[in-house]
Amino acid sequence: MADPDATLSPPIRDRLAYRVKCRLLGPPLVTEQLSQEKLSNPMALGVLASDCISSTAYGSEEMLRILVPVAGAAAFTLLMPVTGAILLVLLLLTLSYRDVVSVYTRAGGSYVVARENFGPRIAQIAAVALLVDYIVTVAVQTAAGTDALISLAHLTGEGYTGIDHLKLPITAAVVVLLMYGNLRGIREAGRAFAAPAYLFMLAVALLLVVGLVRALDGGLPHADLHAPGVVPLGREGDGWLYGASLFMVLRAFANGGSSLTGLEAISNGVSAFRPPQGVNARRTLTVMSCVLGIMVLGVSALAHYTHAVPYVDGNPTVVAQEAHLVFGDGRVGTAGLAFVQLATALILYTGANTPFTGFPFLASFVAEDRFLPRKLTRRGHRLAFSSGIISLTVVALALLLVTGANVDKLVALYAIGVFTGFTMAAAGMTAHYWRRRERGWRTGVNLVAAVVSALVVVVFAITKFTEGAWLVVVVFPIGVWALIRINREYREEAAALETMPPLTEAAEPRWRRHLVYVLLDVLDLAAVKALRYAHELRPDEVRAVHFVIDEARARRLAARWEELPGTDVPLELVDCPDRRLRHAVAALAARDTADGTTALTLLVPRRTYARPLAAVLHTDSGDELAKTLQHLPNVAVTVVPFDVTAAMARLRTSALR
Repeated sequence: MADPDATLSPPIRDRLAYRVKCRLLGPPLVTEQLSQEKLSNPMALGVLASDCISSTAYGSEEMLRILVPVAGAAAFTLLMPVTGAILLVLLLLTLSYRDVVSVYTRAGGSYVVARENFGPRIAQIAAVALLVDYIVTVAVQTAAGTDALISLAHLTGEGYTGIDHLKLPITAAVVVLLMYGNLRGIREAGRAFAAPAYLFMLAVALLLVVGLVRALDGGLPHADLHAPGVVPLGREGDGWLYGASLFMVLRAFANGGSSLTGLEAISNGVSAFRPPQGVNARRTLTVMSCVLGIMVLGVSALAHYTHAVPYVDGNPTVVAQEAHLVFGDGRVGTAGLAFVQLATALILYTGANTPFTGFPFLASFVAEDRFLPRKLTRRGHRLAFSSGIISLTVVALALLLVTGANVDKLVALYAIGVFTGFTMAAAGMTAHYWRRRERGWRTGVNLVAAVVSALVVVVFAITKFTEGAWLVVVVFPIGVWALIRINREYREEAAALETMPPLTEAAEPRWRRHLVYVLLDVLDLAAVKALRYAHELRPDEVRAVHFVIDEARARRLAARWEELPGTDVPLELVDCPDRRLRHAVAALAARDTADGTTALTLLVPRRTYARPLAAVLHTDSGDELAKTLQHLPNVAVTVVPFDVTAAMARLRTSALR
């Protein structure tokens, strides 16, 4: 049934910016459609697990980048126990996060866990950790995806001319594209970004199966350890670490910890699942961890057998070398290499999409708790948290620009935030079970996961401090302080605004006189509308006021005012020789309300225009005057709009008649 009032409302033309937004993002979604924007388990695995499983593409390589220069060929033997240690941490964290998504079915992950168990202030440590993690994830994943494409160019064809110089613009373009996809809405982003996850799983499965078959029949070749451009090969030593110090092995372990990034994504996006959200998130998390464990182990095992060694500039990557060695030369081998590398690039690029889901959700929760600006809680045109998405994009692009999209430099900023979040989640779950006196195996697992994650943070901070981790160490306390400072500002504002007087006191009239001044610059239809509105207010006195900046203009206005028929409103000319209009208005208002029993309403005619050129051709002082007079208790500023564009249209229509 049609709304009877709809025929009474005037037609409103949408702004140009809104029309452009609809063209780019599609029609707006209404709030009732939010329940439809949920992800099934297979879709959620593709959307939320992309970041996690895509780290397979660089986790083993980052370990070798540390081990090869100190242990030489023995690094490939050391790689396996270090990988095993990382898989053990994966097991502990998976068990912990299964509890997180079961108990805390609202999105937010370690932030919500820390807030519920340690209070909102301590929870800001988790908030900063996750926000930093999401920002760095976007940069790392997109940069690594571009490396996969460059590696494909390196390993195919003899006419390679080099596209390394395009790495930064390509990476930045991908980040902008991801932003656009997510601004269109959750479901559409999921449809676009879920397929590459399964394509990558298929590509790695094919790589591992063919590699296993060739290894069993002795036909799996080795890489050239002395090829031009590879990481310098150290000399193998004696001892149980093959000459590598415990410090270097810990550095390799810290680098390899990047393989576990993204594990928290499902807990941060539980609310995006279909009901029952906790059960579905738990199942998806288990599948994701199993897939990640198999893939990390498989890639490390292939590196162990093929001796694929990292290159100094990052290209070709270890995974690209493995694919080249496993599939061989010829058309079939090139096709296999191209399939693996394109799938790797896609998963890395779409893995960068996970933060675009998690960051806005997390920022909205932190903003709801009044530790971030409230605008981050508002859903945008397509029901996505647009402000969070745009903020993430801007900071990630800045990080890529500063680091030159270098994965090795970015990884140094990575794992501290990730494992700090892991620590807060596991410690929070330990406190949760301890408080409920459920001191069984769940408490023990979460306690061990918290301790291990905290140790990884310490190891990473020490071993990678000079390589960029110092920046995160500095940012953390500053970030936590900033969030707490924002919260204090919000709390002080609320305390000031919520001190309500008794309603009987508020209803009693405090003023004996009410004056209305219409501020005039010129005499036109906009001024006439304001004057008519002034009379409707039934004040004790109406006065037109013009501040004299140009004496000739003031004389013309006074002459026209005298000729205006049917008005008994006096025109007051106020000298303003120094042209400081706001100060003159404030002085007039303060003078006429100085007795404390007089209320003054200033009416400011505002001429509105539909054309963008009007912003250049005209000025608007209404808001500035309101800000200037806000400290005067008995003064109000009211803007009276007049549609100039509509008046122009009426004039053209009458001229045609």
